Amino acid sequence: MLEDRTILITGATGQVAFPIARELARNNRVLALGRFQKEEDRARIEGVGAEAVVADLVTGNFSSVPTKLDAVLHFAVARSSQPDFDGDLAMNAEGVGLLMAHCKDARAFLHCSTAGVYQAAEGEPRTEGDPLGDHHRVMMPTYSLAKIAAEAVVRFAARHWKLPTTIARLGVPYGDEGGWPWYHLMMMKSGVPIPVHPDGPNRFPLFHEDDYLRSIEGLLEMASVPATLVNWAGSEDTCIEEWCAYLGELTGLEPKLTAGDQTLAPLPLDVSKLEARVGPSQVSWREGLRRMVEARNPELLAQGEGAS
Repeated sequence: MLEDRTILITGATGQVAFPIARELARNNRVLALGRFQKEEDRARIEGVGAEAVVADLVTGNFSSVPTKLDAVLHFAVARSSQPDFDGDLAMNAEGVGLLMAHCKDARAFLHCSTAGVYQAAEGEPRTEGDPLGDHHRVMMPTYSLAKIAAEAVVRFAARHWKLPTTIARLGVPYGDEGGWPWYHLMMMKSGVPIPVHPDGPNRFPLFHEDDYLRSIEGLLEMASVPATLVNWAGSEDTCIEEWCAYLGELTGLEPKLTAGDQTLAPLPLDVSKLEARVGPSQVSWREGLRRMVEARNPELLAQGEGAS
């Protein structure tokens, strides 16, 4: 991991960025940018050795943010469940532009985008050059379009300020902080049906936090002008059907899958570009799911094969 750097992280209290902030703060000066309206968020960040820096991406008030930075890791995101295109574009697209303008002298900028910017293609893995689309519309009406807009702003800003940049399209992150498979586990616990798309198997690339942590330095080394674009996900092929069945084996809970088109279509990713730079992921999805349950719901393991 990186050492002796000054690193700004946005969205540092979130599921994906918090483990990154925690690990990088061991050997670096980590500045966690946020509004910190909840005192528990500030305490959590400061508890792992990072510094809470109050700022607002929408207003662009970065007076408390230093400009001498080794790296910026941008994970903050808005995704409204009810359509608020003005608000989400202001946060996701305008916000990152204002941030890059302030941090234009940084040595590298990492923008966390999403695989949700792609147009699904009957379960075929998407490469970085494949067509974009409104993939998440059925669940988060503004998300895909706002993230595509954000990518466009990032590409412009990287060229305009000659700021070396990587745009990483994230798959399905999970780990001790939770993630999509953990929500499925909670649905299984409550007996709630888990929606799956009828065009199965519902392939999505799980990405354990250990692996995305391990790749951060490589992503920053890939930063360039124009911006580098890369899929950011795990190497193993799996699907909702498989990981829910395995969670059932671990816990004794029964997954109840229900097919319908009001959920995300399968969206596997081609990660050959990522693997060429940082190597394949190292945590198998089965190992990662077991560790997730051990960390978050160890009491459930006693009910299934996880007890053995």
